[in-house]
Amino acid sequence: MDILGTLQKLVMESGFAAFFMEGGWKNLIMIILAFVLLYLGIVKKFEPLLLCGIAFGCLLSNLSYFVALGGENALYHPELWADFLDESSPYFHSYGHIMSHAGLLDFFYIGVKAGIYPSLIFLGVGAMTDFGPLLANPKSLLLGAAAQMGVFVAFFGAVTLFGFTGPEAASIGIIGGADGPTAIYTTTKLAPHLLGPIAIAAYSYMALIPLIQPPLMKLLTTDEMRKVKMEQTREVSKTEKIIFPIVVATFVILLLPSTAPLVGCLMLGNLFRECGVTDRLSDTSQNALMNIVTIFLATSVGATMGGDTFIQWQTVFIILLGLAAFCVSTIGGLLGGRIMYRVSGGKINPLIGSAGVSAVPMAARVSQDVGKKYNKNNYLLMHAMGPNVAGVIGSAIAAGFLLSVFGG
Repeated sequence: MDILGTLQKLVMESGFAAFFMEGGWKNLIMIILAFVLLYLGIVKKFEPLLLCGIAFGCLLSNLSYFVALGGENALYHPELWADFLDESSPYFHSYGHIMSHAGLLDFFYIGVKAGIYPSLIFLGVGAMTDFGPLLANPKSLLLGAAAQMGVFVAFFGAVTLFGFTGPEAASIGIIGGADGPTAIYTTTKLAPHLLGPIAIAAYSYMALIPLIQPPLMKLLTTDEMRKVKMEQTREVSKTEKIIFPIVVATFVILLLPSTAPLVGCLMLGNLFRECGVTDRLSDTSQNALMNIVTIFLATSVGATMGGDTFIQWQTVFIILLGLAAFCVSTIGGLLGGRIMYRVSGGKINPLIGSAGVSAVPMAARVSQDVGKKYNKNNYLLMHAMGPNVAGVIGSAIAAGFLLSVFGG
């Protein structure tokens, strides 16, 4: 037995030897980025439930690049999906080709590509959401709508300033809705090659809400406005809470059919919560199912962060546009809050407008924290939850509109 030859073969087929082969520097950078994201998720607690999975998916995907160079099958093959969707390819819609060549993360990614994971996340979100504050103050819908302004500002900026295509710009703009699953769902349908940077931008800015929003809130409101103490909202009946998801699903889906997967699952989850006869389903949606889907969704999204697709100038543009979209959405909500402050004769605190972005319940908590700094007797949380949950619906509607326009 040739021991030396065997050892040489093992060394040459290892992933370490592949470090020195062609084109590996980008993947090495992505591996380092995965370590940074793991640090942010574990140590800094930035959206850890998702960021840890995304970071590890990124790590596995880029490690598998070197494994593949060593002769083994990679965990993720973006070219399989390119062939699957290319009408000129002999493998167009060839499931057999995917089954025979796919790695573990390719199979995970099927749930993203089919829109299954984001929809199931919305099912869990619906089961965890109390729409009572919105029903108690229906005017909150206007603040949720105003906070979608960043989506469309970023869309036009992406097209006119950076030359992105319409579908790409739509996917980037939806970052302004501050709703990770909606951003992932929209990007998967319109610009799947941008999924990695868009998902990172969306969840990063959601995690940074306590840092991004307060300076804008102070800039756009006065001390007098921030001190406004709002009256307690009315109590919402059980019947209203049961009827609400049924009516919203019916109206919104008929208006924008492309919203059916997201809005349908959101309202189904909420119906499980409110109807009183499906407690087990509500509990499963909120906990077990939500946790399982989060694992698959996060690792699948992380897998798309390959060196060749992520390390490009357009990633920098996406990060900048995402930040602009998020800030403009916050500004839109605050401006809407100022208008309602004037119209109500000073009875509505405009700080609740910043909660119109769809980051439940973090954005509402930020409104509460900022308001309490100026008036210790101010309790804005439940008032801010109205625009906050309205933002969830608003971001799904904005995504549905963009999908209707660019989805072909």
